[in-house]
Amino acid sequence: MQSKFGIKLAAWALVAALCGVGVSACSPTIDYRGYQAPENALQQLQPGMSKTEVQALLGSPSTTATVNSQGDSYYYISSKVETRAFLNPQVLSRTVIAVRFNRADQVESFAQYGLQDGEVINMNSNTTPTHGKELTILQQIFSNIGRFDPGAATQPR
Repeated sequence: MQSKFGIKLAAWALVAALCGVGVSACSPTIDYRGYQAPENALQQLQPGMSKTEVQALLGSPSTTATVNSQGDSYYYISSKVETRAFLNPQVLSRTVIAVRFNRADQVESFAQYGLQDGEVINMNSNTTPTHGKELTILQQIFSNIGRFDPGAATQPR
């Protein structure tokens, strides 16, 4: 038979474990997504470098863009995102390195943009209307009462 002290100790240990799980569940998770630039890579980037030199220095771009009249562009995109329990993720920082090439595939210009340089774009949330009736869940359930024929399920067609 356990003593009262042993039961109290076990109860406190259970409470402490539950509190520890609760606190750890609320702690934020930090994720680094996308391209992670090597140290001092942007300082080594120079106008006139070829595409292969840029790829050797920075790696493969996150995305590219081609404009026939001007030349290609490479974009290296990275972000730091914080997630807390069941809440929506929050972007803490975002970095975009844009490298623009001329028609000879040499670096014409480059720039680094942050989260503060971005613009919020309102997405079009219009939906196409559909014809017909919209039924509530209760209407859907009760509309089938009396329509079920058990013999139809077992008869071959």
